[in-house]
Amino acid sequence: MKVLESAENYLEAILMEREEKGEVRAIDIVNRLGFSKPSVSVAMKQLESNEFIKRDENGYIFLTGSGEEIAKMIYERHKLLTDLFVSLGVNEDTAREDACKIEHDLSEETFECIKRAYNNR
Repeated sequence: MKVLESAENYLEAILMEREEKGEVRAIDIVNRLGFSKPSVSVAMKQLESNEFIKRDENGYIFLTGSGEEIAKMIYERHKLLTDLFVSLGVNEDTAREDACKIEHDLSEETFECIKRAYNNR
């Protein structure tokens, strides 16, 4: 199933927050992505209705199986592409920004070839 880039960004942000802090609330996503509280609230409702996340009674956000799968896929791409660009001499901030721009649009085939070439160098 094709997921919108914005949904992928939110899922990736939830995964990153969880890895850094152990738990995630909507305000953490607001702070990480720099979006307004209402925008994040709308996005969380949509992610929940599409069964990519669950929220508990205290407002904590949890990735579902499908949400976790998408988040991990995007995050893997982000990390590898950032590392690749840095290894080519790109400034780390620029590498991170550029990786974020293309991580959603690469085909699985192209990414797997990049990953294989990067890991075999």
